[in-house]
Amino acid sequence: MIGVVLRYKIAFSFPWIDQKHLLHGHSHFAFSGWLSQVLMALLVAQLPKRGLQVQEKKYNILLSVNLISSYGMLASFPYQGYGIYSIFFSTLSIITAYCFAIVYWRDINSATAKNPSGSWFKAGLFFNAVSSAGAFALAIMMANKTTHQNWYLAAIYFFLHFQYNGWFFFACMGLLVDSLNDIAPHVAALKKAFTVFALACIPAYLLSTLWMKLPFPVYAIVIAAAIAQVIGWFWLMRFIIRHYHLIKNNLPAITRWIIGFSLLAFSIKFLLQLGSVIPVLSTLAFGFRPVVIGYLHLVLLGCISLFILGYLSAHGFISIGKITRLAIIIFVSGIILNELLLLVQGICAMKYIPIPYINESLLGAALIMFSALLLLNLGQYLAKDKRPM
Repeated sequence: MIGVVLRYKIAFSFPWIDQKHLLHGHSHFAFSGWLSQVLMALLVAQLPKRGLQVQEKKYNILLSVNLISSYGMLASFPYQGYGIYSIFFSTLSIITAYCFAIVYWRDINSATAKNPSGSWFKAGLFFNAVSSAGAFALAIMMANKTTHQNWYLAAIYFFLHFQYNGWFFFACMGLLVDSLNDIAPHVAALKKAFTVFALACIPAYLLSTLWMKLPFPVYAIVIAAAIAQVIGWFWLMRFIIRHYHLIKNNLPAITRWIIGFSLLAFSIKFLLQLGSVIPVLSTLAFGFRPVVIGYLHLVLLGCISLFILGYLSAHGFISIGKITRLAIIIFVSGIILNELLLLVQGICAMKYIPIPYINESLLGAALIMFSALLLLNLGQYLAKDKRPM
């Protein structure tokens, strides 16, 4: 809904809303209230498979506090931007993430049944904690009004990188590896893919700073990190393709399509990262806002959100009926339309070619996705009485 409001304000007049402040609330809530909330819940749901009796009370407290802080940011950022209330709730969210990481790490270490997904989960929690350095730096600069453009961008991209390519990516891949471990043999062979991604994650942050003048030795490390991630992703995809006949037998068609679109989006993401090391492409990518927004939404919606929806449907957390199936098709269509419009807008911006009604079209894409999510929730509401208790 907030995404629709943001798109509406770009296309039409809406003077009561501060666009920048609402954008901060939008992004913080998406990260904490949607992605982190559902990923933490799914990680907790993994513990019984490891022979652990989950202490629900402590995790319920952590998830509740995380949700409170998320709604606090959603209310305070549009009201005041970076101020005492928004910084308080942001800090509370980060502290909650620290506490969750410590509690979960201890539980997973005490598990009797080991699982190759554990390393992915631990790495994700570690990078989630690392990302907070960018958030703290940004909050300090905004609160003290000492913002320097380069440091401001460096802090934002630091936070985004270790959220997108650290916490979200490793948590999702841990869930994927755990699912593959249930149906496909030799999943331990994916350990080398984990090692490559884990080693490349920190230097890959420099992919987000290519707008700076990096010395050649550092630039060489950036290229190596981008290549390493493509290789690691190739190993993962090769494993999935080799065992697709087993996967196909265990997943309904709509779930395979959702996860398939997500994996395709991930593939595009890693190829774009590799292409960004070319100086000309890097300048174009970071110099035009629609390109940056398109990439961020590709990861947030196309990669992570679709994967989570696919995982939820594969494991019975959401029911797949006619309404839900239609909602997912509409949602995926909205994501594709949104990405295509942003791509066209970015290419035309590079050539300084105006596109008539592009902002209205992007508002239309946002409305399609919003309508699909309303329909998805309606489908779950109507199916709730049919679920096994």
